[in-house]
Amino acid sequence: MTALVRVGTTPPVRHVHLGLGNFFRAHQAWYTAHAVDGTEWGIAAFTGRSPDLARVLAAQDGLYTLVTRASDGDRFEVVPSIARAHAAGDHDAWLHHLASADVQVITTTVTEAGYVRTASGGLDAARPEVVADVEALRADPTAFVRTAPAKLVAGLAARRRADAGPLTVVPCDNLPANGPAVARLLHELAELVDPGLAAWIDDTITYATTMVDRITPEPTAEDLATVAAQTGVRDGAPVVTEPFSEWVISGRFAAGRPRWEDAGATFTDDVAPFEDRKLWLLNGAHSLLAYAGSLRGHTTVAEAMRDETCRAWLDEWWDAAAAHVTLPAREIAAYRAALTERFANPRMRHRLDQIAFDGSQKLPIRTLPTLRRELEAGRVPPGATRPVAAWVCHLRGLGAQVTDARATTFVPLATGRLTQAVPRVLDALDPALAAHRELVAAILDQASELERSVAVRSVVPTP
Repeated sequence: MTALVRVGTTPPVRHVHLGLGNFFRAHQAWYTAHAVDGTEWGIAAFTGRSPDLARVLAAQDGLYTLVTRASDGDRFEVVPSIARAHAAGDHDAWLHHLASADVQVITTTVTEAGYVRTASGGLDAARPEVVADVEALRADPTAFVRTAPAKLVAGLAARRRADAGPLTVVPCDNLPANGPAVARLLHELAELVDPGLAAWIDDTITYATTMVDRITPEPTAEDLATVAAQTGVRDGAPVVTEPFSEWVISGRFAAGRPRWEDAGATFTDDVAPFEDRKLWLLNGAHSLLAYAGSLRGHTTVAEAMRDETCRAWLDEWWDAAAAHVTLPAREIAAYRAALTERFANPRMRHRLDQIAFDGSQKLPIRTLPTLRRELEAGRVPPGATRPVAAWVCHLRGLGAQVTDARATTFVPLATGRLTQAVPRVLDALDPALAAHRELVAAILDQASELERSVAVRSVVPTP
């Protein structure tokens, strides 16, 4: 058994990534590897929190095996794009890379919760971790900071001091209009730290808006064993993904970028229709299955897809959401058919409890836009209300365990009688929803039905 070792020279670092994880390695790093000029665009990738993956990848010269898992078998390839793998705590390396004129692109995959936004989309400047980061940067612009917006601002401050020139920030998380959304966050945080820095960022840094799509579940010990058996290589950090991949990008790049279009990325003037299609039809469906499917005892997306009840609920959701996607009907129908096939792939173990993370951040993006549009049209369809009802039940201890950045807020609201819990949770999501009597009644009826069909999970405190 041999180890992964790079043959030849390491590509020069011209691209920095924040959020080193499985999705980034199956998506942005893969696109760079398949670009014609990919060998000229080495990536310095930083973990969001844990240093473990960075240590493993550093020992493997940044290399890892990508397993593309189709229903009829696996395909294996070694991805060479990561030139440097760093832990989140390696702040000196972060500042060093962003102060280099060679670096011209930053990509991010930090999840919806990682941007520490308020419900209205601005920086949550009252959050203790944000307050601490702002105070640290005011005192010392090279100070170590923890939140993603503060890391980006600290890196851009280092770039300003070095007079390293413009670059482009390319957020790759499931936020609507993620380019302008991140631009707003960085401006607001920089303004708190140093108004001069905020003005420099506004004048120098550009932002791309993106839609990303590739299902990438957490790899298992069995996946590591499969890679070793099939390739003869010992890999401590393989990634498993599906054959389907999509990346839609708009915006002006202030400096250079890899030729991602060579690998199939689409450049367009308007990402919004593709973004809505993906956020509502794919991510919204995932959230529905995560809460309602786990309530019915399922562990993975593929298991839920074999449940006729879950499939019926999924079709109801798709009917409601698809009515508001501004793409041709034939394209929407083709996308739904492709999603059905992708979700049902029995060889992809995409865990529902993983998808269920941070519902308080995800539902406002994935579910509520459709629900609001339906209410505006005078409709309260069961397909649009069931994801919210299932999430309320999830907060009450049914199905997947709650792992949420705002669990301390939402879990207490969901306790007690359902007749009180439902309006409280809706009010915390959006007071206008809680004021809609017909909507509250519909969600209450569905949540009651779900509770009757499932035994409440008992939580035993650890002594």
